[in-house]
Amino acid sequence: MLNKLSNDVVEERNGLWLLFAWMIAVAATLTALFIGEIVGQTPCNLCWFQRIFMFPLAIILGIAAFRSDSSIKFYALPLVGLGAAIAFFHTLIYFGLVEEAIVPCTRSGTSCAGEAMTILGSVPLPLASLIAFAAIGGLLSLCRPGVYR
Repeated sequence: MLNKLSNDVVEERNGLWLLFAWMIAVAATLTALFIGEIVGQTPCNLCWFQRIFMFPLAIILGIAAFRSDSSIKFYALPLVGLGAAIAFFHTLIYFGLVEEAIVPCTRSGTSCAGEAMTILGSVPLPLASLIAFAAIGGLLSLCRPGVYR
């Protein structure tokens, strides 16, 4: 037997997924700003590109969570996908799976694979970014249209 959910239950769950996605985006944005502005660590080139895709998510997911607008996933998922792709590439560089010759961050500023690329002493920032983008994408994928009567 097919278990159909009412519109109210679907909207309640969508609102919850959007709220969690927004909270992750805000936490990632505040962490990036803290590292850059308070700690004083200059972001590498790949970090800048990840910020370009994460910062708007903190705004548009907040608006969508407030309005319970699950259609935001059609606009947010491309941002999540591009940010996750950059974070994945950055993670490969950090763990040495991509050769140094194609590392774009060695000309100036912070290295993409240096010791400064950790948070809390041991968590690599590129991996944390990848997990944040993946979690946001997963939560947005859980949003679904309601069942109309």
